[in-house]
Formats: sequence, C-alpha cells, structure tokens
Amino acid sequence: MTEHEAPFERTFKEMFRRHAAGVAIITVNYQDRPFGFTATSVASLSAKPPRFTFNMARSSRSWPAVANTTYIGVHMLGLENQALADRFASGTDRFEGDHWEVGPHGVPVLKDVAGWLIGEVQMRLSFENNAVVVVQVVDGQVGGEGSPLLYHGGAYGQPVPLDYEI
Repeated sequence: MTEHEAPFERTFKEMFRRHAAGVAIITVNYQDRPFGFTATSVASLSAKPPRFTFNMARSSRSWPAVANTTYIGVHMLGLENQALADRFASGTDRFEGDHWEVGPHGVPVLKDVAGWLIGEVQMRLSFENNAVVVVQVVDGQVGGEGSPLLYHGGAYGQPVPLDYEI
C-alpha cells in the first residue's frame, strides 16, 4: 500500500472489479463537435419521469462538453458492440466513419446499438474530482434483441443463464 492510499482503497477497487456492469456510451454535441466516452456507471433513476444518471471524472477530456451542454445521449451496448466500446474508451477517432448520425437535439446517435436515449440535463453534482449527472429522457429508440455487453474483472463479458428447475 502506498503512503497516500486510503486503508480500504485496494478493497474498494477489488470489490468493484467483481461487480458486473452494463457498458454504455455517452455522447454530446458541444460547439458543433461530437464528444463521447464509454461508461459503466449509467443507472436508471426513475421511470416517472424517465431519468437516468451517470458518473464521470471532471478531469476527463469530455467533461467540458458534458458540463456545458443541455442534451446528452446514452447508448446501451450489446455483445456485437465491443469494438465500439473500445473505440470510445481510448480512441481519438471516436467519430470518424459512418457508425453514427446527428440525432434529436443535435446529439450524436450511434447506429446498431441495443438502444439509445436522448435526455435533457437536470443536474450536475460535483464532488471533488467527480460528477454525477442527472438526465431526463426526451427521446429514444430500442434496438434489436441480443445479449448485453458487460464489464467485469477488467474485461468484457456476457450474461450466462443459470440452469434451474421450477
């Protein structure tokens, strides 16, 4: 343990590596430029009205776009979208190609994903170097059937049905 590491930091990191999370991509249009990044912190907040949240580091290159825009897109990914997840996790050519189009409210919408939602930012809550963003849904579309892309233990995965008898 390093001198600056909190006593339970290693435990915290290991516990969340063991927590499977769905993989999504957040997109925004800021100053007529598309921005986007891969996220595993997307969660449903409420159904009435439909709202979701996500967390991000304020040190992220995408934070100025998220901090200064009104509309945001979230794209849920399926197994077939692993390359797209990788591209938005670390690539610099995230929007080069025909894998996206301008959607409602000018937000970039990714093609061939499990589904997408466009929402209006309701709140940004900053805490130290992080932020929680609350978004109210104004548009969206469900994609084709398929298995969701999960992130677990530092790698992508898929859910596996359990064998059981009723």
